[in-house]
Amino acid sequence: MKIVQPSVRLLHATPYPEHVIEAAGRICYQSDWKADPCQECKGLDDDFQATCVVCGGYGTSAASADAFTRKVLKRGHESVIEHVSAGFRVVTDRGVTHELVRHRIASFSQESTRYCDYAGGGQFGGELSFIEPPFPTHAELGHDAAARWLRVMADIESKYMSLRGEGVKPELARSVLPCSLKAEIAMTCNAREWRHFLRLRLSPRAHPQMRQVARLIADELLRWCPCLFEDVTNDGVAT
Repeated sequence: MKIVQPSVRLLHATPYPEHVIEAAGRICYQSDWKADPCQECKGLDDDFQATCVVCGGYGTSAASADAFTRKVLKRGHESVIEHVSAGFRVVTDRGVTHELVRHRIASFSQESTRYCDYAGGGQFGGELSFIEPPFPTHAELGHDAAARWLRVMADIESKYMSLRGEGVKPELARSVLPCSLKAEIAMTCNAREWRHFLRLRLSPRAHPQMRQVARLIADELLRWCPCLFEDVTNDGVAT
């Protein structure tokens, strides 16, 4: 039995997201002429053929793109930010993945307990991996919930391995697997849906393990496109 920590890794993201948003958004207003030109390549490139590493060939300055992105957010014109997206590889428990897949404006690829044989060798090492819930302390509960949980997980692992040893296929043996089982899932959303996701899943009312995953995602999104997510707080998205 193995205990692992939740984690998040950025798989892919739209390059130059602020520039994409500005290029798409200015179509609405026919206001390309208001954009400040990139100081490196000195102007717009309508065919997107430029190789400028500063603006990605969009021809506008970072300051212009950032300002435009902040402006559309302030106006609530969030359809424009749907043109950029990001995807993550998330390691969490199956209980959290059941909540993740409720976000329907997204794409998912999830670890399959039907086709993954945890009793086999190879990548699983013949053992199950679990995510430990953030239990209250012994002093708070009057008993050691974490120790009890560990005993239950060890028993479940034993039962799963026993079923597999008796010839039960993984797709049926999985019926004994708990919500605490480690699960990996790829999740891709456009920026508007990520903001909606963070608004819901960073809320103090959200499940604590979901909040943990949402916080990790928020940190990565902020690094990817600061002006789109600079209003994210520990409790959601500022309004």
